[in-house]
Amino acid sequence: MRGCLKAQAGVLGDVAQEMFLSLIAYRISRSCQIGSLGLRWQPLSRLPRHNRPSMALQPWLRDKGSLTAKLTSFSQGRFHVEVVRQIITRPELSEQRSLKMRDHEWALVREVVLYGKDQPWVFARSVIPLTSLTGSLRHLRKQDVRPLGAFLFSQPQLQRSAIAVSCINRHHHYLPAHLQGDEPLWARRSVFCLERKSLLVSEVFLPAFTANLELV
Repeated sequence: MRGCLKAQAGVLGDVAQEMFLSLIAYRISRSCQIGSLGLRWQPLSRLPRHNRPSMALQPWLRDKGSLTAKLTSFSQGRFHVEVVRQIITRPELSEQRSLKMRDHEWALVREVVLYGKDQPWVFARSVIPLTSLTGSLRHLRKQDVRPLGAFLFSQPQLQRSAIAVSCINRHHHYLPAHLQGDEPLWARRSVFCLERKSLLVSEVFLPAFTANLELV
């Protein structure tokens, strides 16, 4: 197992191994916590009509284009990204299955908040297996505050799986504590594939965003 971890860490090249080792224990704990509170992801069409989100939100959940571009337009250009955390860890179980990862494999997990009009609109979580961080995806190790969607949708050969949605109950640990609230939230996720390398992106629409939809 030790040799396997070193081999996977080597994919990152110049990523600080000290950060990798010092935060493993913490992220294992959080991953187990998320996994134990697993969400049910399924196509929106499979949900009974009375259990679906508002009609205003449904097009946003279904849309297969760039969410970054749509949010930038919807906010009239007042859009920015705040990084919550970026760390190497084991993804939660359903994420591993979606990416066809083995139990011992590790990934770069990046969590950000997408702001529109200076309000937190979307919480996004991307899971990139370390084995995918090569070639044209290598620079995603240092994405910083640049939106991931801007890069992905600039790639003409990008492929995307079907979109699955989930309703996240209040105070669910999938969200950072400062974003948890009293109302259920709707999320979506899908797998992107580029150069036969996969990554999983999940997006949770926050109350400030749905409040803006009601004003349209």
